[in-house]
Amino acid sequence: MSNALTHDSPAQTGQTKTVTLPQAASQTVALDIVDLSTVASAKPKLIVRVLKRLLPWVVPFLILVIWQIAAQTGWLSSRVLPAPLDVAKAFYTLSASGELWHHVSVSAWRALMGFVVGGSLGLFFGLLTGSIKLAETLLDTTFQMIRNIPALALIPLVILWFGIEETAKLFLVSIGVFFPIYINAFHGIRSVDPALIEMGRSYGLNNWQLYRQIILPGALPSILVGVRFSLGLVWVLLIVSETISAQSGIGYMTMNAREFLQTDVVLVGILLYAILGKLADVFARLLERYWLRWHPGYQG
Repeated sequence: MSNALTHDSPAQTGQTKTVTLPQAASQTVALDIVDLSTVASAKPKLIVRVLKRLLPWVVPFLILVIWQIAAQTGWLSSRVLPAPLDVAKAFYTLSASGELWHHVSVSAWRALMGFVVGGSLGLFFGLLTGSIKLAETLLDTTFQMIRNIPALALIPLVILWFGIEETAKLFLVSIGVFFPIYINAFHGIRSVDPALIEMGRSYGLNNWQLYRQIILPGALPSILVGVRFSLGLVWVLLIVSETISAQSGIGYMTMNAREFLQTDVVLVGILLYAILGKLADVFARLLERYWLRWHPGYQG
């Protein structure tokens, strides 16, 4: 079968000229047109996607540029705030010597262990008090009183209990991480729609199936909010814990640099906390996207 194309000849008015093309050729032309339109429509989408990725970094980039200009023109003293290039040089020097990565690995281990211990206990007690009214009556008041005690106020008591070893640092991080996950787990359990629970009972689910298939998935968004908050808070608590006679870690490196007026190294430590906190937040968002892929708010 063939396709016919008919058009008027410009030299002969009133006459038509018919050109016959094979069907395969006409299909090839149609496919080429579709491919070109697909590529043309994909380019704007790619540009928009790249701009969305770059947009959050516009403000930090502008801050760095203004900071560098202010330092070079003398508006900022190097003792008050060294230029970004000086901070980058200090970062390179510490990295090349291996000292920086030693401190980062020690701090990362403390943060991870504190998060695992405090987060696990917070999740357990949050689910317990959220699920059992008697447990809430017995435990929640005590937890709320402890939650309002500042971490700095606990340092003298922690030193008396655990000395100045790693246990004291892990205790401070763990107790700070405990409460965001505890509160959000408790809130997540209590905020599950009762109509969903009733529907599960009508389908014949037993208590364990009801808890695993309806209550826990319903509480998961709130629990992950607590996880995300705790992953950021853990680095704040780490600064406090590493003031307890630490011999390594980012906090130790920063405090030691302060004693010798090495402001560039102090800023390296501060920026490391910021970068590690951002990476922890990215990890928490990935967890949300994976575990809540069934949730309409986390699709697309």
